Amino acid sequence: MMNRSLIPTLCLGALLATLAAPAWAASLGDVISALETPFQTKTDKNLRIYDYSADFFQESKIASLDRLQRASGEVEVAFDYQRTDTVPRVKFRWQYEQPTTQEIVSDAKTLWVYLPENNQVIQSDIELVNRSRQNDPMTFLTGLGNLSRDFSIHWAVPNYDVEGNHVLELTPKRVSSLINKLIIVVDRYAVEAYLNPDQDEDQDAPSIPSSQPTPAEPTPPASRMLGGLNNDPFAYGGGARGPWFPILSTTVYDPNGNSTTIEFSDLRVNFGISEMSFNFIKPAGVQVVRPTGQEMGF
Repeated sequence: MMNRSLIPTLCLGALLATLAAPAWAASLGDVISALETPFQTKTDKNLRIYDYSADFFQESKIASLDRLQRASGEVEVAFDYQRTDTVPRVKFRWQYEQPTTQEIVSDAKTLWVYLPENNQVIQSDIELVNRSRQNDPMTFLTGLGNLSRDFSIHWAVPNYDVEGNHVLELTPKRVSSLINKLIIVVDRYAVEAYLNPDQDEDQDAPSIPSSQPTPAEPTPPASRMLGGLNNDPFAYGGGARGPWFPILSTTVYDPNGNSTTIEFSDLRVNFGISEMSFNFIKPAGVQVVRPTGQEMGF
Protein backbone atom coordinates (compact mmCIF):
# COMPACT_ATOMS: atom_id res chain seq x y z
CA MET A 1 0.00 0.00 0.00
CA MET A 2 1.23 3.51 -0.81
CA ASN A 3 2.80 5.24 2.21
CA ARG A 4 0.65 8.31 3.00
CA SER A 5 3.79 10.18 4.10
CA LEU A 6 5.10 10.02 0.53
CA ILE A 7 2.04 11.66 -1.04
CA PRO A 8 3.44 15.24 -0.87
CA THR A 9 6.64 14.14 -2.63
CA LEU A 10 4.74 12.14 -5.26
CA CYS A 11 2.31 14.98 -5.94
CA LEU A 12 5.19 17.43 -6.13
CA GLY A 13 6.89 15.28 -8.68
CA ALA A 14 3.62 15.08 -10.62
CA LEU A 15 3.00 18.86 -10.65
CA LEU A 16 5.98 19.45 -11.93
CA ALA A 17 3.73 19.58 -13.20
CA THR A 18 -0.05 19.92 -12.91
CA LEU A 19 12.98 16.92 -17.23
CA ALA A 20 30.05 14.30 -23.06
CA ALA A 21 29.04 18.16 -23.09
CA PRO A 22 28.96 19.39 -26.69
CA ALA A 23 31.40 22.10 -27.65
CA TRP A 24 28.48 24.28 -28.68
CA ALA A 25 26.77 24.05 -25.26
CA ALA A 26 24.27 26.85 -24.64
CA SER A 27 24.57 29.33 -21.79
CA LEU A 28 22.68 28.90 -18.55
CA GLY A 29 20.34 31.73 -19.54
CA ASP A 30 19.60 30.06 -22.87
CA VAL A 31 18.66 26.79 -21.18
CA ILE A 32 16.44 28.52 -18.61
CA SER A 33 14.67 30.45 -21.37
CA ALA A 34 14.13 27.29 -23.42
CA LEU A 35 12.63 25.66 -20.32
CA GLU A 36 10.28 28.51 -19.35
CA THR A 37 9.28 30.13 -22.64
CA PRO A 38 6.79 27.48 -23.90
CA PHE A 39 4.74 27.97 -20.70
CA GLN A 40 4.53 31.79 -20.62
CA THR A 41 1.56 33.91 -21.70
CA LYS A 42 3.86 36.43 -23.40
CA THR A 43 5.16 33.76 -25.76
CA ASP A 44 3.95 33.76 -29.36
CA LYS A 45 0.81 31.63 -29.63
CA ASN A 46 2.44 29.34 -32.18
CA LEU A 47 5.27 28.54 -29.77
CA ARG A 48 3.23 27.88 -26.63
CA ILE A 49 2.61 24.44 -25.20
CA TYR A 50 -1.15 24.18 -24.68
CA ASP A 51 -1.25 20.56 -23.64
CA TYR A 52 0.81 17.40 -23.51
CA SER A 53 0.32 13.77 -22.67
CA ALA A 54 2.93 11.12 -22.01
CA ASP A 55 3.82 7.88 -20.34
CA PHE A 56 5.94 8.29 -17.23
CA PHE A 57 8.21 6.21 -15.05
CA GLN A 58 8.71 7.22 -11.43
CA GLU A 59 11.31 6.11 -8.92
CA SER A 60 11.12 7.23 -5.28
CA LYS A 61 13.90 6.68 -2.76
CA ILE A 62 12.99 6.52 0.94
CA ALA A 63 16.25 7.50 2.62
CA SER A 64 15.41 6.32 6.15
CA LEU A 65 14.54 2.83 4.89
CA ASP A 66 17.10 2.71 2.07
CA ARG A 67 14.27 1.51 -0.15
CA LEU A 68 13.19 2.26 -3.70
CA GLN A 69 9.57 2.45 -4.89
CA ARG A 70 8.88 2.36 -8.61
CA ALA A 71 5.69 3.40 -10.35
CA SER A 72 4.47 4.10 -13.87
CA GLY A 73 1.43 5.41 -15.64
CA GLU A 74 0.10 8.11 -17.93
CA VAL A 75 -0.13 11.88 -17.55
CA GLU A 76 -2.25 14.51 -19.27
CA VAL A 77 -1.69 18.25 -18.73
CA ALA A 78 -3.43 21.29 -20.25
CA PHE A 79 -2.61 25.01 -19.87
CA ASP A 80 -5.23 27.78 -19.93
CA TYR A 81 -3.80 31.05 -21.29
CA GLN A 82 -6.99 33.12 -21.02
CA ARG A 83 -5.59 35.17 -18.14
CA THR A 84 -2.97 37.06 -20.13
CA ASP A 85 -1.54 38.91 -17.13
CA THR A 86 -0.55 35.75 -15.24
CA VAL A 87 0.98 32.34 -15.83
CA PRO A 88 -1.52 29.92 -17.37
CA ARG A 89 -3.80 27.90 -15.13
CA VAL A 90 -2.95 24.21 -15.18
CA LYS A 91 -5.24 21.19 -15.43
CA PHE A 92 -3.78 17.74 -15.01
CA ARG A 93 -4.40 14.04 -14.52
CA TRP A 94 -1.72 11.66 -13.29
CA GLN A 95 -2.97 8.09 -13.65
CA TYR A 96 -0.76 5.64 -11.76
CA GLU A 97 -1.07 2.08 -13.06
CA GLN A 98 1.86 0.32 -11.36
CA PRO A 99 2.45 -0.89 -8.71
CA THR A 100 -1.00 0.23 -7.51
CA THR A 101 -3.73 2.31 -9.09
CA GLN A 102 -4.17 5.91 -7.94
CA GLU A 103 -5.06 9.26 -9.50
CA ILE A 104 -4.05 12.88 -8.96
CA VAL A 105 -6.49 15.14 -10.83
CA SER A 106 -7.18 18.86 -11.03
CA ASP A 107 -9.51 21.00 -13.16
CA ALA A 108 -7.60 24.14 -12.01
CA LYS A 109 -10.25 24.72 -9.35
CA THR A 110 -10.29 21.50 -7.33
CA LEU A 111 -7.54 18.99 -6.55
CA TRP A 112 -8.39 15.32 -6.04
CA VAL A 113 -5.96 12.68 -4.78
CA TYR A 114 -7.71 9.33 -5.18
CA LEU A 115 -6.33 6.36 -3.22
CA PRO A 116 -8.37 3.27 -4.18
CA GLU A 117 -6.61 1.04 -1.64
CA ASN A 118 -7.75 3.39 1.13
CA ASN A 119 -11.20 3.75 -0.47
CA GLN A 120 -10.93 7.53 -0.16
CA VAL A 121 -10.31 10.67 -2.18
CA ILE A 122 -8.65 13.77 -0.71
CA GLN A 123 -10.44 16.80 -2.15
CA SER A 124 -9.10 20.36 -1.84
CA ASP A 125 -9.84 23.77 -3.30
CA ILE A 126 -6.84 24.90 -5.38
CA GLU A 127 -7.05 28.55 -4.29
CA LEU A 128 -7.19 27.56 -0.63
CA VAL A 129 -4.25 25.22 -1.14
CA ASN A 130 -2.27 28.07 -2.67
CA ARG A 131 -3.13 30.47 0.15
CA SER A 132 -2.37 27.96 2.90
CA ARG A 133 1.00 27.22 1.27
CA GLN A 134 1.80 30.68 -0.07
CA ASN A 135 5.36 30.56 1.30
CA ASP A 136 6.03 27.12 -0.14
CA PRO A 137 7.54 26.75 -3.63
CA MET A 138 5.24 23.81 -4.26
CA THR A 139 2.37 26.23 -4.91
CA PHE A 140 4.32 27.73 -7.82
CA LEU A 141 5.21 24.50 -9.58
CA THR A 142 2.08 24.53 -11.69
CA GLY A 143 3.58 27.62 -13.34
CA LEU A 144 6.63 26.32 -15.19
CA GLY A 145 7.02 29.72 -16.83
CA ASN A 146 7.93 31.22 -13.44
CA LEU A 147 10.63 28.84 -12.27
CA SER A 148 13.35 31.50 -12.30
CA ARG A 149 11.13 33.73 -10.13
CA ASP A 150 10.62 31.10 -7.47
CA PHE A 151 13.94 29.24 -7.59
CA SER A 152 17.64 30.00 -7.80
CA ILE A 153 18.78 28.10 -10.88
CA HIS A 154 22.33 26.90 -11.46
CA TRP A 155 24.13 24.28 -13.48
CA ALA A 156 24.06 20.90 -11.78
CA VAL A 157 27.28 18.93 -11.33
CA PRO A 158 27.79 17.55 -13.90
CA ASN A 159 25.82 20.04 -16.02
CA TYR A 160 25.02 17.60 -18.82
CA ASP A 161 24.16 13.91 -19.13
CA VAL A 162 25.81 11.27 -21.32
CA GLU A 163 23.61 12.26 -24.27
CA GLY A 164 24.44 15.95 -24.07
CA ASN A 165 21.21 17.11 -22.44
CA HIS A 166 21.45 20.04 -20.04
CA VAL A 167 21.09 19.42 -16.29
CA LEU A 168 19.91 22.22 -13.98
CA GLU A 169 19.80 22.41 -10.18
CA LEU A 170 17.04 24.53 -8.62
CA THR A 171 16.85 25.60 -4.98
CA PRO A 172 13.79 27.39 -3.57
CA LYS A 173 14.17 31.07 -2.77
CA ARG A 174 11.83 30.57 0.18
CA VAL A 175 12.32 27.99 2.90
CA SER A 176 10.32 24.87 2.09
CA SER A 177 9.41 21.85 4.19
CA LEU A 178 8.87 19.84 1.00
CA ILE A 179 11.71 20.81 -1.32
CA ASN A 180 15.43 20.91 -0.72
CA LYS A 181 16.38 21.01 -4.39
CA LEU A 182 15.14 20.04 -7.84
CA ILE A 183 17.13 18.57 -10.70
CA ILE A 184 15.69 19.13 -14.18
CA VAL A 185 17.13 17.53 -17.32
CA VAL A 186 16.38 19.82 -20.28
CA ASP A 187 16.26 18.34 -23.78
CA ARG A 188 19.21 19.67 -25.79
CA TYR A 189 17.05 19.62 -28.93
CA ALA A 190 14.55 21.95 -27.24
CA VAL A 191 17.37 24.37 -26.46
CA GLU A 192 18.70 24.17 -30.00
CA ALA A 193 15.19 24.82 -31.34
CA TYR A 194 14.80 27.82 -29.03
CA LEU A 195 18.11 29.29 -30.23
CA ASN A 196 17.34 28.62 -33.92
CA PRO A 197 13.61 29.36 -34.35
CA ASP A 198 13.80 29.93 -38.13
CA GLN A 199 15.32 26.64 -39.21
CA ASP A 200 13.96 24.91 -42.30
CA GLU A 201 10.66 23.09 -41.85
CA ASP A 202 11.85 20.01 -43.73
CA GLN A 203 14.26 19.14 -40.94
CA ASP A 204 13.21 16.42 -38.51
CA ALA A 205 15.09 18.03 -35.62
CA PRO A 206 17.22 21.09 -34.84
CA SER A 207 20.50 21.15 -36.74
CA ILE A 208 23.61 19.93 -34.99
CA PRO A 209 26.79 21.98 -35.54
CA SER A 210 29.47 20.40 -37.70
CA SER A 211 31.79 20.02 -34.70
CA GLN A 212 29.58 17.16 -33.57
CA PRO A 213 28.82 13.88 -35.38
CA THR A 214 25.52 14.12 -37.22
CA PRO A 215 23.30 11.03 -36.76
CA ALA A 216 21.56 9.64 -39.81
CA GLU A 217 18.16 10.47 -38.31
CA PRO A 218 18.29 13.00 -35.44
CA THR A 219 15.86 12.04 -32.69
CA PRO A 220 15.38 13.22 -29.11
CA PRO A 221 17.28 11.13 -26.55
CA ALA A 222 14.14 9.84 -24.82
CA SER A 223 11.60 8.99 -27.52
CA ARG A 224 10.14 10.45 -30.69
CA MET A 225 7.77 13.23 -29.72
CA LEU A 226 4.52 13.72 -31.59
CA GLY A 227 3.40 17.29 -32.28
CA GLY A 228 -0.16 18.27 -33.11
CA LEU A 229 0.42 21.52 -34.96
CA ASN A 230 -0.71 21.43 -38.59
CA ASN A 231 -1.43 17.72 -38.23
CA ASP A 232 2.28 17.03 -38.56
CA PRO A 233 2.79 13.58 -36.95
CA PHE A 234 6.47 14.26 -36.23
CA ALA A 235 6.49 18.00 -35.50
CA TYR A 236 9.44 18.17 -33.15
CA GLY A 237 9.17 21.89 -32.58
CA GLY A 238 11.08 25.09 -33.07
CA GLY A 239 10.03 28.08 -35.15
CA ALA A 240 7.28 27.33 -37.64
CA ARG A 241 7.31 23.71 -36.54
CA GLY A 242 5.76 24.63 -33.19
CA PRO A 243 6.84 24.18 -29.56
CA TRP A 244 9.20 21.52 -28.29
CA PHE A 245 8.55 19.97 -24.87
CA PRO A 246 11.76 20.80 -22.97
CA ILE A 247 11.68 18.44 -19.97
CA LEU A 248 13.14 14.93 -20.10
CA SER A 249 13.10 14.22 -16.37
CA THR A 250 12.75 15.85 -12.96
CA THR A 251 14.08 14.82 -9.56
CA VAL A 252 12.73 16.28 -6.32
CA TYR A 253 14.82 16.06 -3.13
CA ASP A 254 13.15 16.84 0.19
CA PRO A 255 14.91 17.99 3.40
CA ASN A 256 14.88 14.41 4.75
CA GLY A 257 16.94 13.07 1.87
CA ASN A 258 14.04 11.39 0.07
CA SER A 259 13.90 11.80 -3.69
CA THR A 260 11.45 11.23 -6.52
CA THR A 261 12.50 11.04 -10.15
CA ILE A 262 10.02 11.16 -13.05
CA GLU A 263 11.00 10.40 -16.65
CA PHE A 264 8.72 11.02 -19.65
CA SER A 265 8.32 9.01 -22.85
CA ASP A 266 5.96 8.86 -25.86
CA LEU A 267 5.19 12.58 -25.59
CA ARG A 268 2.31 14.10 -27.56
CA VAL A 269 2.22 17.91 -27.62
CA ASN A 270 -0.73 20.16 -28.60
CA PHE A 271 -3.04 17.39 -29.77
CA GLY A 272 -5.88 18.66 -27.60
CA ILE A 273 -7.19 16.93 -24.47
CA SER A 274 -10.85 16.55 -23.51
CA GLU A 275 -12.05 18.54 -20.50
CA MET A 276 -13.46 15.28 -19.16
CA SER A 277 -9.93 14.12 -18.44
CA PHE A 278 -9.69 16.73 -15.69
CA ASN A 279 -13.01 16.01 -13.97
CA PHE A 280 -12.82 13.42 -11.23
CA ILE A 281 -15.92 11.21 -10.94
CA LYS A 282 -16.11 9.72 -7.46
CA PRO A 283 -16.75 5.98 -7.44
CA ALA A 284 -19.67 4.83 -5.35
CA GLY A 285 -18.85 4.26 -1.70
CA VAL A 286 -15.56 6.20 -1.73
CA GLN A 287 -14.98 8.41 1.33
CA VAL A 288 -14.30 12.10 0.63
CA VAL A 289 -11.70 13.71 2.89
CA ARG A 290 -11.49 17.52 2.94
CA PRO A 291 -8.35 18.62 4.81
CA THR A 292 -7.90 22.12 6.20
CA GLY A 293 -4.97 24.39 6.93
CA GLN A 294 -1.46 23.10 6.29
CA GLU A 295 -2.81 19.63 5.44
CA MET A 296 -4.84 20.86 2.49
CA GLY A 297 -4.53 18.85 -0.68
CA PHE A 298 -2.19 16.08 0.44
